[in-house]
This record gives sequence, structure tokens and C-alpha cells, in this order.
Amino acid sequence: MQVFHHIKTLRQSLKTERLAGKRIGFVPTMGNLHDAHLELVRTAKETCDIVVCSIFVNGLQFGLNEDWDKYPRTFQNDCEKLRSVGCDFLFHPDDNEMYPNGLENQTRVICPTMTDVLCGASRPGHFEGVTTVVTKLFHIVEPDEAVFGIKDYQQLAVIRRMVEDLCMDIEITAAPIHREDDGLAMSSRNGFITEEERPKVQVLYKTLCSTSEAIKAGERDYSKLQSQAREAIEQAGFRVDYFNICNSKDLEMAAVDDRAITILGAMYTEGARLIDNVSLVLD
Repeated sequence: MQVFHHIKTLRQSLKTERLAGKRIGFVPTMGNLHDAHLELVRTAKETCDIVVCSIFVNGLQFGLNEDWDKYPRTFQNDCEKLRSVGCDFLFHPDDNEMYPNGLENQTRVICPTMTDVLCGASRPGHFEGVTTVVTKLFHIVEPDEAVFGIKDYQQLAVIRRMVEDLCMDIEITAAPIHREDDGLAMSSRNGFITEEERPKVQVLYKTLCSTSEAIKAGERDYSKLQSQAREAIEQAGFRVDYFNICNSKDLEMAAVDDRAITILGAMYTEGARLIDNVSLVLD
């Protein structure tokens, strides 16, 4: 695996591969990698000749009082994990390389839909930071395909819309959620869950699943289902950020005649904010 810290040298190497007819896959991350990240790399390798992974803790997507400075930096361990799954190129820039004029003066990419609800409502400016850095990374790497995890479903939906709106010739691939044995979605923030909380946090996934089953069984009072779900999570001792039943494409509140539905939930533990989702397609 070749490691690059500068845009110019990465571009030069990728140009050589591209001229040789290689298909380029890309997996953007913020590091502190776990098995779910490695699955994204494996997914990219199935269809691409060269897989590029990036590690950059993007300050632009962290709001006030969020954990940018506490976000784990585990670069050496991350490199070992990426080598183990056959990653070809790793791009690891610093802040000056990505934002040479500073965060305050950075040109922004704004997606006007789907960004002020769900995670966007509780994290103002977050998705502006995501769309800006992903656009920059897309221009740097120029991939044929980019792989994102379904766990961050809102992010996936926003990036798909951005790629469509900006006419980017990039295939966006969604990789399934990678889960712990008890169903908890793998996340870099799971390390902040206390031992006392750990046996109870599966309530989020269980509630998503039970809500999905109720919809499959014919329940269409989505407001009622959302209220019941929030109550179940609160009874387990956690504070609910949101629990919404949405149209899978535009993330608007699901209508009774919608066929593609995604149920999204977020809750707070003592030291972490956990998100998860379940999608279904009705006959």
C-alpha cells in the first residue's frame, strides 16, 4: 500500500493507473477504522482495479461542542488494517493540505435538501462540511466508483443527490451495515459506550426492526409508530434525538402510499450519539 500526504503526488500516481485503463474505487473515512470500514474497501475491490482510501478528520463537519479534538487518531493501526484487506493507495492529508486558505475561507458546497432534518437538525452545518470535503476528495481522486456505508443513511442520500445535481460521473455504491453480535451497528463512537449501557444500547436496532415489522404487517399510522418507538427507547434509559419513518429517496415523512421506506433513529448514551436505520420495500 502506497501512502500519500499530498494532493499532487496522489494525482500523479492515479493518472498513471488511469492511463493504463484501471478502474479507480474510493473509500473516504476519518480513520479509527473497524471492520465496517474494511468491508467498504472489500466492496470496492470487487469491482475496481485500484482502491484508494482516505483518512482525514474533517473539522468542517464538526459543530461547536462536538468531539473533533477527541476523535481517535489511530493512523498506524489503520494502515495495518488497510494493508490486510488489500488497499492500494492511502491518502492522509493534513488540514493545510485540504484547506490551504483556512476553514473560515473555504468555498462551501451546499445541498439545499435533506440536510436540515434528522442528523442535520441536531448538528447544524454538519452536512455542509460533509458535502464540501467529499466534493474536494472526489476532485482529488477522480474515482469511477465511491463506496459509502448505509449506516450513515442520510449522508448517503445527500451525497447521491449532490452527485446527481453536480453531474459528477461517479458511481455511488452503498455497502450494508456491519453489526456486532447483538445487532449494534459498528461505529467509531461505540468505544464511548459505558459498560453499564452496553447491554441496553441494542434497544435502538430492536425498535427499528419492530417498527419495520409493524409496517410490513399493514400498520400505516406512522406518527403513532414513531411515538411508540421513542417511548421504548426512553424507557431503556436513553434520550432520543429522532426516530422518523421516511421516504427512502428524499427523507420526507413517509406517506401511506410510499413503497420504499427507511426508518432512521438516533439516541444519546452517556458519552456517545448512536445512529442506525432499517429500510424496507413494500409490495
